[in-house]
Amino acid sequence: MKLKNVFPIIAMLMIVLMFSCTKDDEPSIPEVTSTDPLNNATGVSRNTGVTFTFSEEMDPLTINNSTFYLTQGGTTVLGTVSYSGKTATFTPSNTLAAATTYIATLTTGAKSLAGNSLANISVWSFTTGGSASGQAVVNLGTSGDYVILAKSTINNTPTSAITGDLGLSPAATSYVTGFALTDATGYATSAQVTGKIFAADMADPTPINLTTAVNNMLTAYNDAAGRSIPDFLELGTGNIGGKTLVPGLYKWTTTVTMPSDVTISGSATDVWIFQIDGDLTMSAAVMITLNGGALAENIFWQVAGQATLGTTSHFEGIILSMTGITFQTGASMNGRALAQTAVVLDGNAITQP
Repeated sequence: MKLKNVFPIIAMLMIVLMFSCTKDDEPSIPEVTSTDPLNNATGVSRNTGVTFTFSEEMDPLTINNSTFYLTQGGTTVLGTVSYSGKTATFTPSNTLAAATTYIATLTTGAKSLAGNSLANISVWSFTTGGSASGQAVVNLGTSGDYVILAKSTINNTPTSAITGDLGLSPAATSYVTGFALTDATGYATSAQVTGKIFAADMADPTPINLTTAVNNMLTAYNDAAGRSIPDFLELGTGNIGGKTLVPGLYKWTTTVTMPSDVTISGSATDVWIFQIDGDLTMSAAVMITLNGGALAENIFWQVAGQATLGTTSHFEGIILSMTGITFQTGASMNGRALAQTAVVLDGNAITQP
């Protein structure tokens, strides 16, 4: 190739290289690629954190309460900001209010590791779930006439102390065990029960009364399970030990555990409904404490699986279980145990609210 033909080729390569370098050296502008919750989302859990995900890694020192914050009605919400990977998270210090709109803001003070600011301020909003007026109580119907109501068996290892009536249907009296029953007309008594024991094979009108009560129990279970737009979703990923539970509708799609004490805090008119798709397991010696005037009669635990209360634990509220309820040795309860299968007792103190 002649030399004069080489120069144009070299010149062209240099131009291409120059443009390539210029393009690569251009500073990238960070962008917000996603938010959680989404903009204009409704029914957002009140225990949610608020997150921004960026197109590139950011300078952590520029992701703080001055550049990333949450407001409601013009008032700044207290909370902490954290940053990891490409995601910034705002965690409110307190539970968000029910059925309330919040605005999240990310300013151009947020910068990439290269020192480049966001091109534009990012503002978006979401609305929390729940009801501003609170939940209505679950109507127990005549199932609320019993401290223990079951369908298949009530099995007791003596000696328990039960305050309130016991009911069993469609199973017969022989499936009420461990109480040393004394028969009467239409009911039985026991030294362990301050109240009466009823079963489906006793004299009228006991059978029809129990059928109605069991049907009311099923209706109450379906009511509690069917409440929608929860205030709190997957709180603690199912571990609620050590938490203070304010009034509202809670939902878990897994088992709920209580490895340590729990406080239920609210007034005498407040209502709590806990929807649990799995089991409810309370560890030994764990206590539920009521605070602020909260009443056990307004606390409803809807459990699709098995409810197990650990040795010497103390429980507050009404359990509506699709399967069974087991009280381990020495466990106590202020509430009602309403099970669609069996209730198992072992030296327990259970008092109707």
